[in-house]
Amino acid sequence: MRIVYHLGAHCTDDERLVRCLLKNRQTLGAQGIVVPGPARYRSLLRDTAITLKGQPASRDTQALVLEQIMEEDRAERLVLSWDNFLSFPQWVVKDRLYPAAAERVRAFTQIFPDIEAEFHLAIRNPATFLPELFAKQRDKTFDQFMDGIDPQDLQWSEVIEDVLTNNPEVPLTVWCDEDTPLIWPEVLQAVSGHAEGTELEDADDLLAEIMSPEGLARMKAYIESHPVQTTIQRRRIVSAFLDKFALPERVEMEIEVPGWTEETIRALSEAYQADVARIRALPGVTFLSA
Repeated sequence: MRIVYHLGAHCTDDERLVRCLLKNRQTLGAQGIVVPGPARYRSLLRDTAITLKGQPASRDTQALVLEQIMEEDRAERLVLSWDNFLSFPQWVVKDRLYPAAAERVRAFTQIFPDIEAEFHLAIRNPATFLPELFAKQRDKTFDQFMDGIDPQDLQWSEVIEDVLTNNPEVPLTVWCDEDTPLIWPEVLQAVSGHAEGTELEDADDLLAEIMSPEGLARMKAYIESHPVQTTIQRRRIVSAFLDKFALPERVEMEIEVPGWTEETIRALSEAYQADVARIRALPGVTFLSA
């Protein structure tokens, strides 16, 4: 068995991935892929990790925890998704981005030290990530939230390098949240590991959130009459329909942060692209790109 940890990050998924996989539990289960409901494992894993204090669990403990997570007798893949695996929102920005991520992920994987693991993570441009993460805070100004940190110094590559260093030989798949509408089928398959050609119910839910109903219906009709042959072809089709039928209020984010200018946003975006290039080159990382 292999345990798949979908790590978030915050403000990239909003439970969309696990909801889609849960809707397809029967189809995935037939392939040995188990997707338990989040209520079965999130508090359980958190409490177990706290009790273990970073030490590996005994085989008896592993079996007991698995028994509470799974109804099935066995699985090829067990998919666990939680954007708080890396941190709770209030601790994401402290001196750096996700400073406790590597330690926390290591603590969770130590619950099942005898079982192979893999990680999956979406990242997001700090220019939009920080304002949305700030909206999750309570009773803080933006300056208090940043606590003197220059947003230009926040790098996802540091987070990823730390996670990989503390979890050697655990593969990590990364993608940009901005690309998700174009690569959603690949993201679903990377996480679940389902067989090629598997039809997942409601796999277009993400596009339904950002594209007009008319546009989505026309895109589906086009694909039905012009069957997609390659991944690249599908992306081009989706991109073309998004260009024409995207809902502006869903895809265009107004960034209003005290003291930020257009130049600030441009600089953060350029730094993000450079950071993405670094991540793509990291050993142990599989990067899904549009």
